[in-house]
Amino acid sequence: MLQSWAATLVHSLGAFPEDLSFSLSASILWVALYLGILLGLAELLNRLTNHPGELTRKLVHIGSGQVILLAWWLQIPGWVGVYAGLLAALVALTSYFLPILPSLESVGRRSGGTFFYALSLGGLMGYFFSRDLPQFAALGIMVMAWGDGLAGVVGQRWGSHSYLIWGQKKSWEGSGAMAVVSFLIAWLILGAGAGFSPAVGLTALAVALTAPLLETLSWYGVDNLTVPLGAAGLSYGLWLYFAQFNWLA
Repeated sequence: MLQSWAATLVHSLGAFPEDLSFSLSASILWVALYLGILLGLAELLNRLTNHPGELTRKLVHIGSGQVILLAWWLQIPGWVGVYAGLLAALVALTSYFLPILPSLESVGRRSGGTFFYALSLGGLMGYFFSRDLPQFAALGIMVMAWGDGLAGVVGQRWGSHSYLIWGQKKSWEGSGAMAVVSFLIAWLILGAGAGFSPAVGLTALAVALTAPLLETLSWYGVDNLTVPLGAAGLSYGLWLYFAQFNWLA
């Protein structure tokens, strides 16, 4: 599977056109403008608020995930996502050594979360956009953006019932919030395109149960890789399975 995924990325990279069309250039500029405003707002909050760390990181975490919806709406090719993801990953790596984006690294801990997030975005766009299946890429990234993002907020504010797995301390409230949000995202994205059938509901339920588990069993920010890839891969696999029996109609 890993070899097939890598081959798809190489194929996507091979589709690099000689000249960007005006419409594609404009689409990329819109996305860049959105990200610039988001990062600028995060840096402003980082400097002006008394408790900047987790607040600004969550703002960027959730806000940057919406790029996948912009890319889907603007019909940006998968190869653009691959290059953009690699560039963002390089910037993230550099920021660990140089204070390029302090708002992303001001939470009192070091992790590769931003780096893995960029890889997830690029990888999912390269794989699913090239197959004309952008809904699965969007599902994976949105589960990570909103599910994990809100889980952290709920866990910190209302997480009074904690549990411990392999040294990872989480709250039932936070994990429950991630499960609910993941279900809604998967159900809405898949249902909007194929109808809200029982198969869509079962797929959303499987994603809702799996995403919090992947988040809990991940260290050093690698959940930003395992959750989106896991949610997208699981939903796509179940989609193919249910399609064999015509259960998606």
